[in-house]
Amino acid sequence: MSKLLSAIQQNREWVLQDWVQRLRQAVRRRDLISDRELESEASEIFSVIDSVPAGTTLEDFGSAGWQPLKEMLAALSISRATAGFTPSETAIFVLSLKPTLFALARQNWSKDANDLFVEVSVANDFVDKLALYTTDSYIHGRDQVIARQQEEMLELSTPVVTLWDGIVALPLIGTLDSARTQVVMESLLQAIVQTNSRFAIIDITGVPTVDTLVAQHLLKTITAARLMGAECIISGIRPQIAQTIVHLGINLEDVITKAKLSDAFRLALERSGRKVTRADKANGSVAAAPRGV
Repeated sequence: MSKLLSAIQQNREWVLQDWVQRLRQAVRRRDLISDRELESEASEIFSVIDSVPAGTTLEDFGSAGWQPLKEMLAALSISRATAGFTPSETAIFVLSLKPTLFALARQNWSKDANDLFVEVSVANDFVDKLALYTTDSYIHGRDQVIARQQEEMLELSTPVVTLWDGIVALPLIGTLDSARTQVVMESLLQAIVQTNSRFAIIDITGVPTVDTLVAQHLLKTITAARLMGAECIISGIRPQIAQTIVHLGINLEDVITKAKLSDAFRLALERSGRKVTRADKANGSVAAAPRGV
């Protein structure tokens, strides 16, 4: 078995200092991490390597003794993915340890070529496994960041606006798919409950095309809103969309549609017992001509 791990633990201070020095010389993002933070991370990683249970070997990276190191590398990789580091910049942190371990092997086994070859090979394989695990963790963390950002963008792209007491509007922009429809439905239903609205206007002026799938998503949203006690009105029906709906044979007979959002808002006001009038007519007054002096 390799004796390199024992040599690392016996020369802890030298190995750590040499590794930190190589990290400082490596190409890295100085705008994202300071020398002090870099040294602190290296010290924490090395402390875990130094304190592995007895019987743990560098050859068996899959053993339980290396689990704390894996967890620390995973957390570091995810934090760097969130901070904006690239995969190569993240992997360099681990790969910079390889020359240090090679130098340690030369110091201890330079007189025996066979032993030196064994220890250098073990060091090379061990650091490569660390780098691969770090890269995999980085990719997993980046995927989590992207998924969270996509969810946030979906929520931001489906704002529910209160137009009047009891009337809400949901302007849609872009293509509707199953994932976005679920967000749209949840946002609309929550707004209906929170505002106790009886009318909901779904404006599709910003939806480029309406096909059978989009129409089905709209109908599901309307059905869900009706179950919550709100009547839905679809606005933004352009001539091209109207022709497409007729051509596809989509049944929207039970759905109120309007060409413009203003028309849908006026209808919602009327059905809620309100009426839009001009201020001068409502007050029954006419502006008088100024008197001469």
